[in-house]
Amino acid sequence: MIDQIARIEHAAHALRHSTSVFPGDTDLTCIFTAAAGANTWSAWAEIVDSGATALTAAFVSSRGHLTEILIENISDDNTIYMMEISWGAAHNLLTTIRFAGGTKFQSPDMVARMWAKSIPEGETVYYRMKTATGVADTCLVHIRYHIH
Repeated sequence: MIDQIARIEHAAHALRHSTSVFPGDTDLTCIFTAAAGANTWSAWAEIVDSGATALTAAFVSSRGHLTEILIENISDDNTIYMMEISWGAAHNLLTTIRFAGGTKFQSPDMVARMWAKSIPEGETVYYRMKTATGVADTCLVHIRYHIH
């Protein structure tokens, strides 16, 4: 019975939580960059903002979840983008996201919501990205997350 109550409390917490935003201020940006080859994943890179703060810093002393990524701007409005988010040296996959530029299907302002597994305390958070073009396309993002 106690295990069932704990599971219910955990589920309730997942539904009701306060989220934070990364990057944490209006003068900071976070840019993901694709590989220069068409349909080729970039190398895994730690998620950092323009002030050199890593998203990982949010999970130093607590585990947590990413809840959404907002794509604010893209470098090529006429291509398909894919990104993956992972944690740890083994790149444990949290989510894969696919979206298109505004001339393809939609506005580049889009939100990708996530209900991924938690990021363990002290683990590094990474991304990699690819596009259909042969250049190193970029996208400007911000990430919503919560910690436990």
